[in-house]
Amino acid sequence: MTSNDEYVIQLLTERGYLTPEQVETAANSMKAENETTLDALVAGGTIGQDEVLGTIADQFGLKYCHIDADAIDAASVTKVITPEIAKKYGVVPIVADDDSVTVALSDPMGYDAIDSLRFVLVGKDVQAVLCPLDEVKSAMAKLYMTADEAEVSTRDEEGLSDATAGESDDNAVIKLANMIITTAIKMKASDIHIEPMEKEFRIRYRIDGALRKMDSPPKRLQGAIISRFKIMSKMKISEKRVPQDGRIQISVGGKDLDLRVSSVPTNHGESIVMRILDKSNLSLGLPQLGFLSDDQTTFERLIKLPDGVVLVTGPTGSGKTTTLYACLGQINTPDKKIITVEDPVEYQMSGINQVQVNKDVGLDFSAALRSILRQAPNIVMIGEIRDAETADIAMEAALTGHLVFSTLHTNDAPSAVTRLLDIGVKPFLVASALRAAMAQRLVRAICEKCKEAYTPSEREIKMLTGLASGTSAQVPDHMYHGAGCDKCGKTGYKGRKGIFEIFKVDDTIQRLIFDHAPATLLRQRAREMGMRTLREDGMLKVASGMTTLAEVLRVTMGDAD
Repeated sequence: MTSNDEYVIQLLTERGYLTPEQVETAANSMKAENETTLDALVAGGTIGQDEVLGTIADQFGLKYCHIDADAIDAASVTKVITPEIAKKYGVVPIVADDDSVTVALSDPMGYDAIDSLRFVLVGKDVQAVLCPLDEVKSAMAKLYMTADEAEVSTRDEEGLSDATAGESDDNAVIKLANMIITTAIKMKASDIHIEPMEKEFRIRYRIDGALRKMDSPPKRLQGAIISRFKIMSKMKISEKRVPQDGRIQISVGGKDLDLRVSSVPTNHGESIVMRILDKSNLSLGLPQLGFLSDDQTTFERLIKLPDGVVLVTGPTGSGKTTTLYACLGQINTPDKKIITVEDPVEYQMSGINQVQVNKDVGLDFSAALRSILRQAPNIVMIGEIRDAETADIAMEAALTGHLVFSTLHTNDAPSAVTRLLDIGVKPFLVASALRAAMAQRLVRAICEKCKEAYTPSEREIKMLTGLASGTSAQVPDHMYHGAGCDKCGKTGYKGRKGIFEIFKVDDTIQRLIFDHAPATLLRQRAREMGMRTLREDGMLKVASGMTTLAEVLRVTMGDAD
């Protein structure tokens, strides 16, 4: 982590962050050859990165802080610090004006370079702060990487040529394919859609849950570009009649990313969809997901229970996996053994045993779950409950002292019970094992840069009044929307947050489950206990200025109130 770990450990011990016993335990637990004691301490949760870097910064007389690449005014800082200067001195500019510039370092030993930088930037007051390495890399890539200049280097590109399967030997095709990927990453897209149409070759990015059409490449390059992506994802380029799946592992701007690729034949050629799996999303904790304070407190208590089943429900793309990873990150400590069963393993998590489902060899969810229970885990995460066998094993595991997390596809939280019963799980198992189910949706957050208040219309007030009926929520006298700016692509939205519905199982609900009660009765009891519905939670976030009424209505359309 640092150039002098022993010295840093000494500082941390002197300041009371570590004990000699903790240091000795970490030294004995190192697994990789290149892992240091300090790495083991951080990976095991004994000490956080902020404490380590904050101590180092203080020792060198620096300020330690986090940086958000999206919040940096790229136009102003890049005028002062050119790409050549940034790379030469290992700095990223954060703030710049006519008289001063503040730069971020990831290595405190690079502070000497600041003196040299002051000679280069004559007349400017140069200040330095210490920031996490991943944030510095992200800012560097965002500020100085353009789509035309970006290089996409695939890991293990053995056998790849600059030609695209004989269809085009033009190097421009490779650059164009790279540009499609790097532009998507720069715009923080979650998916890339490559769609052959009758008269055009359409490129669309899914950004904050909404598809956005981009400039289309020439139709004549369709076959060459699709072949390039198939080569990168190790698909059979000669096979165009059946669907194929592949994976691309790439490095863009120093950031490692995985792309999950799907190819489907259509009337006008093969349609390609690439899901971008960014490991930086793992940095999201529960506070960043969008919980209101009371719901966060409730959910934190649920995920710290010693046993039972906690379900996260919602449609595809509602953020269920991200929530589960945030849960695991919250409770991942050295004294707990956590095993996951996933299809696929989307993100590698330090300190957690992750099992990849492989149906070709008979390793499905139920088979994997039976095996991992013999590994004596404390906590088990199942990517999705798809059948009765998996559900039964999960319930029985919960009853034998394990805490089990999983997902279901249901519209609301109480319907998780009826879904389990419908697939064949016995009522007594559900009633005894299920601790809670949480439904969630993702809404686009209002862009903070162009956010502005306005007086709601009569129609909006009427709708809000209806939603607030029977709750403690107050209809606001003003609301917020995004006017549209360069930062949000003129959409008025930037990023996404969750809205939630937490259904807790008490004694009364247990009896209702035993009696095979319908979801309506379960919902009624949960409402009596104070459960907020998805729409009510959304309305509170509209009132707070997090999102808009239109967004809440869009994602909850058809849900129970």
